[in-house]
Amino acid sequence: MLDSNFLRENNAKFNWHPMGHPGEIRHNPPPIFVGSSGNRIVDLDGNDVIDAVGGLWNVNLGYSCQPVKRAIARQLERLPYYSTFRGSSNDQVIELAYMLQDFFSEEGMCRAFFTSGGSDSVETCLRLARQYHKLRGEPARTKFVSVRYGYHGTHFGGASVNGNNKFRQAYEPLLPGCFHIPAPHAYRNPFGTSDPERVAQLCVEALEAEIAFQGPETVAAFIMEPILGAGGLIVPHESFFPMAADICSRHGILFIADEVITGFGRTGAWSGSRLWGVKPDMMSIAKAITSGYFPFGAALVSERIAEIFENSEVGPGFIGHGYTYSGHPVGAAAGIACLEETLRLNVVENARERGDQVFAGLERLKRKYDVVGDVRGGRGLMAGLELVSDRASKTPLPASVAERVHGTIYSNGVMVRLSGHQIFLSPPLVISEDEVNQVLLAIEAGLKTA
Repeated sequence: MLDSNFLRENNAKFNWHPMGHPGEIRHNPPPIFVGSSGNRIVDLDGNDVIDAVGGLWNVNLGYSCQPVKRAIARQLERLPYYSTFRGSSNDQVIELAYMLQDFFSEEGMCRAFFTSGGSDSVETCLRLARQYHKLRGEPARTKFVSVRYGYHGTHFGGASVNGNNKFRQAYEPLLPGCFHIPAPHAYRNPFGTSDPERVAQLCVEALEAEIAFQGPETVAAFIMEPILGAGGLIVPHESFFPMAADICSRHGILFIADEVITGFGRTGAWSGSRLWGVKPDMMSIAKAITSGYFPFGAALVSERIAEIFENSEVGPGFIGHGYTYSGHPVGAAAGIACLEETLRLNVVENARERGDQVFAGLERLKRKYDVVGDVRGGRGLMAGLELVSDRASKTPLPASVAERVHGTIYSNGVMVRLSGHQIFLSPPLVISEDEVNQVLLAIEAGLKTA
């Protein structure tokens, strides 16, 4: 490791960080992490903290999964890279594709197009959706509908269907033909009700109305996360996803489930779509596919989509899309090992049990501290706190106070994710009961400062 003084002196000086203001970060450099073990990370000052963020919603197996590390090392020795563009393949990508269609068979997924991450996977789904309709003789179907608060990555396509303007405004104009409906958000919505089922029904009506307004024959796809992650940890009522899927089916619109966060057990089910009992037309996956050990992802498609592409004429059916690292053999090897460990450890069961523990603990803190306006989660190991200065008006807690809460939590041995006035938890799916208790104690210490 380089000299610690050098690292501190040059921290945030020559590299810009994602999702931050470069000048602000330069003047307030972030912690520098230099080690990890189990579910913990270690910073340059020797602070050993529980990672309750799970990297970035993705380190499902923690930091000490030796089978994945060994698979990466073996593949680097044998075949560190080769392209999977037309004309070549590799053994690892063939095996992983087979495993994924088996793993997601209940969702109806049968083909994989490999990418370098979640934004790539979403972009691929959007492109394939438009091409699918062209192959079927409906070239006017080019529009996309999504929900406000939704997050779908940072490419121009993904940013265009994103439902949060902080990821959009600086880069507009974006992709034309993208429209948004209200999110099924019981705490913050334009309907004047906090009944989740009623909110879901009103949002479905808004979807139906938007499709009618645009003209069903012009809409290519509806895209949504089964549980909204970065937009505020929003868990829709169980009726919403099936109703939305039914509307899309009736109008010939593709239903894209963005499973980048929710895939591989995070929700307490093997996918968010399975949680809600829906078979989408496409799924975007990434993150936990390699537990963060290698940049990798995929767009998965159903038999309905595959049949149209594979039986089309060669010219129109040619997929003129791909990435240098699509099907990277090292990433595929990591994915194989990660999927094997995910199944062997049955992480979905621990996600349900520890998720219930987290949610119950956060509800207890809400009853104890008025600064907690809302607790969201209750479906696996993803949860959130919305911090407010006044519960009645739902006024967000000032950023300076929220940052103090976050700092106190960290000084008490836990890393959580702060987004404005919201705190998100997405710890490794192998976290223990004792570690969850430590996380809750640290959060309580932070709330006391507010």
